[in-house]
Amino acid sequence: LSPGYTISRVIRGGWQLAGGHGAIDREQAVTDLIATFDAGIRTYDCADIYTGVEELIGAARLRLASERGLDAATKMKVHTKLVPDLERLANISRDYVRGIVDQSLRRLKTERLDLVQFHWWDYAVPGYVDAMGWLNDLRLEGKVRNVGATNFDTPHLAEILAAGVPLVSQQLQYSVLDQRPANSLATLASQNGVSLLCYGSVAGGFLSERWLDVAEPQTPPLENRSLVKYKLIIDDFGGWDLFQELLGALKAVADRHGVDIATIASAWVLEQPQV
Repeated sequence: LSPGYTISRVIRGGWQLAGGHGAIDREQAVTDLIATFDAGIRTYDCADIYTGVEELIGAARLRLASERGLDAATKMKVHTKLVPDLERLANISRDYVRGIVDQSLRRLKTERLDLVQFHWWDYAVPGYVDAMGWLNDLRLEGKVRNVGATNFDTPHLAEILAAGVPLVSQQLQYSVLDQRPANSLATLASQNGVSLLCYGSVAGGFLSERWLDVAEPQTPPLENRSLVKYKLIIDDFGGWDLFQELLGALKAVADRHGVDIATIASAWVLEQPQV
């Protein structure tokens, strides 16, 4: 991802551990995080606003250190986010940015954050370039190893890069259902050495055999926030009938390779430029 910093090709997401997807058993969650580590996926994604998730990953890191030594714990790479409160955007300050970073350091039980991905809710409110600059100052201090962005559109990402902020990554939604990054954003990323870290690649589970040849679900019965969110993406894609055609095509490819639909959907994203 950057000189001297290597991550897993696949990253373990953390949003599902923040609530809205069912009750969380803390001890089981930590055990599952370590099982992911043992399976070879040793990079984790979280955020300051994902309730309790930084603490869970910090607990997993402490358990690794206790049971296997510090060397094992240092192999766990953690990407968090800095997402300012919407009502604070107009008055965001250097101290506010520092406070969020210090909070993440405490929660994640570490002295330096591997990657902080910055988000801005409303481009009509100025201040995002300054805030990214303050975050970069914390990188220069040694509190943060790498800085990135999340969900910035192409013009505003270009503005941050033009200000000299050394972004290493942009986290965004990218899937066979949502190919918007393949347009100007991927080109900008390529020109500036920015890697794309993608979420939504299996659309919260919609890109799977479970949803092949079934009737269109209604939003209220959908059991978690991910499915509600990605059903809207399917609607934007062209609707349920077109989605069924896509699943059928993915299933045909999956059968030829002896894998499942989610594997093919994930592989497609991993093959895209800058991913």
